[in-house]
Amino acid sequence: MMAEDNKTTYLSDYKPSDYVLATTELDAVFTPDAMDIKAILSFSLRDDVLVGTTLKLHGEHLELVRIAIDGRVLAEGEYFISEKHLEVFNPPRSFKLETTVRVKPESNKALEGLYRSSGVWCTQCEAEGFRRITYSYDRPDVMSVYTVRMEADKALAPVLLSNGNPVESGELDGNRHFAIWHDPHPKPSYLFAMVAGDLAHIEDNFTTMTGKPVDLAIYVEHGKEGQCDWAMDSLKRSMVWDERRFGCEYDLNVFNIVAVSDFNMGAMENKGLNIFNDKCILADPQTATDDDYEKVEAIIAHEYFHNWTGNRITCRDWFQLCLKEGLTVFRDEEFTSDERSRAVKRIIDARDLRSHQYAEDSGPLAHPPRPNQFKEINNFYTATVYVKGAAVVRMIQTYLGVETFRKGMDIYLKRHDGDAAIIEDFVKCFEDASGKDLSHLQKWYTVAGRPDVNVTHSYDGENKRLTIKLEQINKPTPGEPTKEPKFIPIRFGLVSDNGEDLSWESVSGANVDGDLMILDQASQTVVFEGVSSKPTLSLFRDFSAPVSVNSDLTLEDKLKLSRLDNDPFNRWDSLQNVALDILVPAAKVGGDDPTPQILGKLAEAFRSILIDDHVDSAFKALALSLPSQSVLAEHIGANVDPERIYNVRRAALSAIALMIEPELAEAYKSLLDDGSYSPDASSAGKRALKNQCLSLLLAADSDKGGQVAVAQYHAATNITDRSAALGALAASNHPEATQMLRHFRDNYCDSVLVFDKWLTLNAIIPDEGALDRVKSLMDDPQFNIENPNRVRSLVGGFAANQLQFGRKDGAGFQFVAELIADIDTRTPQLAARLLTLFRSFKQFESTRREVAKTALETLKNNPKLSPDCSDILERTLAG
Repeated sequence: MMAEDNKTTYLSDYKPSDYVLATTELDAVFTPDAMDIKAILSFSLRDDVLVGTTLKLHGEHLELVRIAIDGRVLAEGEYFISEKHLEVFNPPRSFKLETTVRVKPESNKALEGLYRSSGVWCTQCEAEGFRRITYSYDRPDVMSVYTVRMEADKALAPVLLSNGNPVESGELDGNRHFAIWHDPHPKPSYLFAMVAGDLAHIEDNFTTMTGKPVDLAIYVEHGKEGQCDWAMDSLKRSMVWDERRFGCEYDLNVFNIVAVSDFNMGAMENKGLNIFNDKCILADPQTATDDDYEKVEAIIAHEYFHNWTGNRITCRDWFQLCLKEGLTVFRDEEFTSDERSRAVKRIIDARDLRSHQYAEDSGPLAHPPRPNQFKEINNFYTATVYVKGAAVVRMIQTYLGVETFRKGMDIYLKRHDGDAAIIEDFVKCFEDASGKDLSHLQKWYTVAGRPDVNVTHSYDGENKRLTIKLEQINKPTPGEPTKEPKFIPIRFGLVSDNGEDLSWESVSGANVDGDLMILDQASQTVVFEGVSSKPTLSLFRDFSAPVSVNSDLTLEDKLKLSRLDNDPFNRWDSLQNVALDILVPAAKVGGDDPTPQILGKLAEAFRSILIDDHVDSAFKALALSLPSQSVLAEHIGANVDPERIYNVRRAALSAIALMIEPELAEAYKSLLDDGSYSPDASSAGKRALKNQCLSLLLAADSDKGGQVAVAQYHAATNITDRSAALGALAASNHPEATQMLRHFRDNYCDSVLVFDKWLTLNAIIPDEGALDRVKSLMDDPQFNIENPNRVRSLVGGFAANQLQFGRKDGAGFQFVAELIADIDTRTPQLAARLLTLFRSFKQFESTRREVAKTALETLKNNPKLSPDCSDILERTLAG
């Protein structure tokens, strides 16, 4: 069922492999340039398949040196090799297929399969990279027990690592050595990993809840081992948390992590040998910001949690990708919530989902968490699969409750251990745990888009009756012109004038249990009897469902919720909605600027939160921010002018900041801290608030705020404060920005992690010279066009600079499109991900829309465009 170039693969076409692959034995001899890999694969025919059925295996970019069955070398007519497959004709019922292939890791710039990064051989096999290593089944439902022998020159590769447990190692002639690894747990090929190279490492150990010792190690390039302590600490905390929260105990004798410089993704959960992009491992106060520390913690946890939700239980086919990724994102969200602030984490997750996944839902790349077809699976590692998949899992927990959800997870982990599962298997476990039919919630996995929920309400004081009318609208998405109503769990409260939640005597029109109300029809009228006074509606508390809400709450109602709601998410969200109500009409083409009076109301709400001693600093930092330019564009929806959005937002921010400048200055001063750096949540929250105050002080008064920012930059003892000061200067296009960026480059960019930050800071300056500056940065000797981190930092930063990426003359669009064409010749996965920057181009006003379309059509005419990019481009232009 695997796709050929530009052919569509359908979920409905799934069928198991013809043969079972019980064991896989690999022997890899590492040598520079080209190297040989021997494989012995033990196959047996499935009972319902005819004897002699052709064995069809995956394989790409391989040179076949030898092929044999049970020791007998095959004649030329007994097999056939195509660009993507090896076919073996009329094999016996059970047999061992022996192959030797030659591969060239040095020239593999796609960063898939086996390649070499900074002198280190490493692998990346998800989704379909194993076929670049040897001929085999390369599909997630074929699970095999692996034994791997590795051999290399000791000087080039003193470290030899693979999945599972170490079995044997020893010396060989010619200053060579070998190591043998065995993984007792059957796994699909995408979880295979090998690393060979000269690496430093740190060690630690962990004892599981049943007393089993586990050796832990993190391997990095020499000189970077001092930046691994936070990652190791995060790993150990993750292991403890997973035992306590879900009863998941680690199952091997060793757990190794390797960090490499060239990596397409953030990290990969290979069984017992996680491979990471080094930016997701390395952290110290001079190279990693508070956000970086939290990301390292979360990604370490995510990949470790995959040991059960992804490895022990994998997915049957790639359509089920959200089964392992959505569930594991939910688990890492819960981990961070427990380790840090649950309220702040929920706000950040909702904000990020709205910023990224909502744009997918609204555009030509919309797809369900479990799609029913694809052309290129690499293009479905998306926000929809990951974060919307997590939101669906959270809705199951919201509906069933934490205790019943845990029972469902226990059933899932026990029932499907060792399985390649599907979404239906997962949902059935929660049905069995709860005794409830969850088919309505399961539809969230299979339908694209998000509902718009319209809310109107009235209160009858004489009869103490509250009436709420709810309507859900499910708009068409590509391939889905009509949709049925969704099952939407709504956490809610009826907020009184003193901030307490009001009770009621009875309710009709919806299934209501405590603070949970269910909307499952196209429209419902819900009537609460016995409500003592007129309430203010607080709906979708804790972001209980990923929907868009249009309510009849007034501006004053929302301001009231921002002060009084006992749900932190809705306090923040109400303030965001006030800002949207003010800014969206103004930011439209031809819109009127907001009046000082209306901005004053928002400023007063900011002031109220800023001076509230009972509010967490990290929450304050989030609350004192306006919706981003991309969020404003999403709400405008059509005829978007990024220049108008930028000007309106910037002017509003300046006006609001000026109104509360004394309080900002006082808060900033109170948060100055000369103590030693700590990445703990409380300290990070205080720095976040301090730096948000700094940004607002710059908006209030460029001269005075600029002086404060420059002073903070020079006094900073950590990269968080230093880059925040520099970022505030850059984002505001302050006259000091250029000089300070030059100073930063000359004094702090020896680490590529810091250099990446410098690239982004240069790219986000919203001046007319941004494009020329970005082009010149590509000539910096430290910039490497073949390294995904460098490219994402520079191009991603430039695309976030919507004023200049969306230049009216089209030069920004043309530059990025041409760069994508160049990158596509080496690293198609990276190029395709960059191409999604154009997914919302049809929202632009006509001039920008046409010049963006011209850039995309020029790219489409490139005859050498990869299947990855062709798929994204076709859907983007057609949507």
